[in-house]
Amino acid sequence: MPYGYNGKILHVDLTTGRMEIESPSEAFYRKYLGGSAMGLYYILRETPKGADPTGPENVLTVMLGVTTGAPISGQSRVNVNAKSPMSGAIGDSQAGGFFPAEMKFAGFDGIVFKGKSAKPVYLSIVNGEAKLHDAAHLMGKITGEVDAALKKEIGDPKAQVMQIGPAAEKGVRFSGIVNMANRFNGRTGMGLVMASKNLKAIVVRGTKKPELADQKALVALNRTGPDAMK
Repeated sequence: MPYGYNGKILHVDLTTGRMEIESPSEAFYRKYLGGSAMGLYYILRETPKGADPTGPENVLTVMLGVTTGAPISGQSRVNVNAKSPMSGAIGDSQAGGFFPAEMKFAGFDGIVFKGKSAKPVYLSIVNGEAKLHDAAHLMGKITGEVDAALKKEIGDPKAQVMQIGPAAEKGVRFSGIVNMANRFNGRTGMGLVMASKNLKAIVVRGTKKPELADQKALVALNRTGPDAMK
């Protein structure tokens, strides 16, 4: 497995509640690297032609890149991809914040969602253990309320939450996905896709950092920018 990754992709079938862990090959990681390229691989492979963007057959991916979770400034990034309800083409939306790095620390390089839950749910991932939970009590709540509630339910204030808000629940086509209450996957209507699957939120917490080839050299490289601006 290449450095910087966990070597695990979580597949979640929201219709059945079944979850599987895929361990892609090193060649896969070297070819797609992460982020939108990795997301599009699964979407093009698994989304049927003519799929309704808000239907259960639309595949929603949450993917990280190789530098997410590494000690490099500004590299905690997450890509969300699916067929867009705004354009009918593949939607791509990226955000920063603490959620992406925490998801990597929780043990996964990406999540692939299929289907639609019969009731509102949220996904928790804590140190590699993934579970689906009832989210009926979170519906209609604003982002700050959901963030506080899920950190309490997980039992760790350092947990990070990615979620949709009331706009997505009410069917707003351009609604986004938020983490940290101020980091947004705001493009292409990915919030509505998430809402259409009855997926309210994803909460992650982890302590396992990805293995790096040479952390000392990476830290030194990261210092070149700030040092040059002094």
